Amino acid sequence: MQQKPKTNKELAVALCDPKWRVANLYSVIDQYGKECPFRLREVQRDFLENVWTCNIILKARQEGFTTLIDIMALDYVLFHTNAKAMIIAETKAKAAEIFDSKVSYAYDKLPKEIRDQVKLVTRTKDGEMSFSNGSKISVTVSARSGTCQFLHVSEFGPICAQSPAKAKEIVTGSFPAVHAGGYIFVESTAMGSEGYFYQMVMNGLADKLRKKKLGIQEFKLHFYPWWSLPEYQTTGEGVIPDRLLRYFDDLYERQGISCTEAQQLWYANMEKTLGNEMWREYPSYAEEAFRVAQDGSYYGGQFIKLYRRNGVCAVPYLEEYPVYTAWDLGVSDQTCIWFVQAVGMEIRVIDYYENSGEGLAHYAKIVNERGYRYARHFGPHDIAHRELGTGVSRIDTARGFGLDFEAIPTNADLPGGIDAVRKILDYCWFDEAKTEQGRKALEAYKREWDDKHGCWKSHPLHDWSSHASDAFRTFAVAWGSGRVSNNGGGQGYWSGGGYGLEATGGLS
Repeated sequence: MQQKPKTNKELAVALCDPKWRVANLYSVIDQYGKECPFRLREVQRDFLENVWTCNIILKARQEGFTTLIDIMALDYVLFHTNAKAMIIAETKAKAAEIFDSKVSYAYDKLPKEIRDQVKLVTRTKDGEMSFSNGSKISVTVSARSGTCQFLHVSEFGPICAQSPAKAKEIVTGSFPAVHAGGYIFVESTAMGSEGYFYQMVMNGLADKLRKKKLGIQEFKLHFYPWWSLPEYQTTGEGVIPDRLLRYFDDLYERQGISCTEAQQLWYANMEKTLGNEMWREYPSYAEEAFRVAQDGSYYGGQFIKLYRRNGVCAVPYLEEYPVYTAWDLGVSDQTCIWFVQAVGMEIRVIDYYENSGEGLAHYAKIVNERGYRYARHFGPHDIAHRELGTGVSRIDTARGFGLDFEAIPTNADLPGGIDAVRKILDYCWFDEAKTEQGRKALEAYKREWDDKHGCWKSHPLHDWSSHASDAFRTFAVAWGSGRVSNNGGGQGYWSGGGYGLEATGGLS
């Protein structure tokens, strides 16, 4: 694609090849603010060779996919008549930046012969350019109506996390607006294990592992981990911490990923700067990209530490220790149950269950069928409230099914309860298989986003993650008030707020 044509005939042939045009015709402003010709990196070249009709790109840092796709969008409308390309950005500021520095600039720097052939007709302040061939390209923050042949959604992960309604509009309105035979490109870094982007990546990963033959309306996943790129290695002196050496050993054992010493040293150096953002910016495998503290998350930082000490693993039930359950009871929505054992200084979260639309009889059956030896069942404060119609509380109803609940005052101090969860997470070990659904809810639990003021509100967002998180908060408050011990009775280890101990670093 980079070979220069020597004759007019060769140039005419090259101009018919969109890959050659993208690699040779356009100019950009690089990361240093300098004007330069756009030249494909190896990862971008590989992507161009493997483009599908519907593409989802899980990005690592500084791979240049946004620039590449925007140039592809501009190229598409310049070399197709009556075509329309739409670029949806995360914010108005980013939409303006894409329009000015990538799309508009790239057109202005094209050879004069091409600009004379496809003349610019209009260029609006709202981020739209139209051309003499009847085509147009627009950069916006929403694109529900109207058909197009080329759609690029930039940073879809943050859109899903901060504006679920906008994400739904894109999926239900913008995706179907792409004309049959057109192209869709959805690219983003990860932002929490929820929402459309996360699900699209997981579906694409499953299709890739199954080597599924995709239909033209199915999304193909493109992911380039940092260790596959030759520039991410360094030589010289440096110390790789034992923690990271264990991380690389785990990569090899679990994922089959082998990193050279030069790659490991580069990773260690980068982690000093990026810290908790390393997994999002430079993921080693696709699932790891979502193991990050998303913006607004209540427990993201704690889960990063938990994953780093391998706190998600096989956690067996120990018959000599009783099990505590912690509940959030719904009527028309979810009921969630955590199953926990206290063993020495460890909080072993061995199981989790949730369902909706069922009565207490169903959940009592689930609890009893588990076969655990129970110490106490903790419910939220309102479990003791008596129903207006019957005068019977859910505590009384549950007792009839063999469940003796203890009401926990979770309504007294919501911020204090959230802080109690943060504190006990340092001592928790989650069973990898049995607690996955609830664990992802805890990771996703976050503040509500204020679209008007562009900031996070002070209270939680009520969504799919709320009920599991409320149930776990019930356990944390019970623990902090001394209702849990390692022998099924007496005072908790850190009752009265003494949460200063360090995590043990391994299961007993």
